[in-house]
Order: sequence, then structure tokens, then C-alpha cells
Amino acid sequence: MNLIVKIGIIGDYNESFIPHKATNDALNHASRYLGIKIEIQWLSTALLEQNVVEKYLKQFNALWCAPGSPYQSLKGALNAIQFARENDWPFIGTCGGCQHVVIEYARNVLGFQDAEHAEYNPYGSRLFISALPCSLVGKTMRINLNPNSFAYRIYKSTVIQEQYYCNFGINTAYQALIHEGGLLITGVEEEREARILELPNHNFFIATLFVPQLTSSPDNPHPLIVAYLEHAARFKKRHEEIPG
Repeated sequence: MNLIVKIGIIGDYNESFIPHKATNDALNHASRYLGIKIEIQWLSTALLEQNVVEKYLKQFNALWCAPGSPYQSLKGALNAIQFARENDWPFIGTCGGCQHVVIEYARNVLGFQDAEHAEYNPYGSRLFISALPCSLVGKTMRINLNPNSFAYRIYKSTVIQEQYYCNFGINTAYQALIHEGGLLITGVEEEREARILELPNHNFFIATLFVPQLTSSPDNPHPLIVAYLEHAARFKKRHEEIPG
């Protein structure tokens, strides 16, 4: 039986938005590298507002919350992230996806129903995601990894370089609260600002403020995306009992 891994991408696809095309390309780079067939489907965040979201998302073997916020529906994006977190579905969130991981966790795990994202509500009283002092769009920066982290096991290095496409990030005032609350900050830049977050004891749940898909290539697929797709394939095999 041929293995076809279905990837659901949470986001409102825009063919002119560079990170969206890069997301598709990077998944294809990784699939060819691994010899895995994939099907990619972009999921409208407005569609994910519906009460049948759980049944709908179960058709995919992994989920990816893509850059491109503000999304059409904040609620839809958070619903999908919550599904992945609570049901141990392979998941990655990059750039805006990472930011929404923080909002979902703050609201549904840490109990801050007023947790806000400054891009949607710049005057919110509890901005877990705030505007960065300066734009990171197009910048490549050094990130230090915790050697005990899942990210380290993927990169096999304590220092990496990654490219960004964002104007918003995790509010440093809440970093300790987020980390101590179980969403571990495992990658930081030189000023100790969060750049990678992950959930321990989860099948695969990682969020990056940077955009790994921007630096993937056919000859050098990004290791984080390769690892994501590997876990998605294993997840499919376990759940559908495909031999081998």
C-alpha cells in the first residue's frame, strides 16, 4: 500500500505571499528527500470556526499553522491549534502560527481568556503577543537551543541561524509564565527573547517565530520540516495500521 501523508495547513492561502509558496515548496522538498507522497490542503480559518472542526481535521495526518496573520478568523485558527494540542496530532506553527500557539495556550491552558494578540487588538489589556521593537522581516539571526530540547535533537546543534518574516513576537513580560506553565521556550536569541517553543510529551508540537520554510531547498530540505513530515508519516501508519 502506498503511503500518502495528508497535511492540513491552517491559514488563508495567498499565492502572492512569499511564505505561503515557501510552505508548499518546503513540504515538497522534504517529501522527495524522504520518499513520501504527500497531499497538501490549505484550510480557511473561517471554515475552522464551525462546530464540526474536530471531525474535519481528523482527515489530516498532521497540521501546520502558517504565516499570514491576521487570519480571516482568529477563532478558527485557535480551534485548530487546540485540536492538535489536545489530541496529540503532529503540529508545527511558524511565524504567525507560533504567535497563535501562544494565544491558544494562554487562553485554554493558562486560563487567561483576555490573552490578546496586538495585531488584532493593539489596546488589549493582556498582550501575550506584542509588536517587536523593530521588524524582523528578511532578517537572519542566531538562535541558541536548549541542549535538552526536542529542537536540539532535530538540529543537532546548540546554535542555529534562521530567517524571519514577522513584526510581532512573544511579549517578554509573559515568557516565564508561558515556560513555567508547560509550553517550553527552548530556543532564544541573544537577548533571551523566545524564538522556539515546544510541548514535551507530545507526538510533535513545535512553534517557531522564524520561518524555516524560507531557507529550504530541493538539495537541502530544512531539518525541522523533514522531522515534521517523518512524524506525520509515523502517525499515519500507527493510526491506520499500515504495515511497514
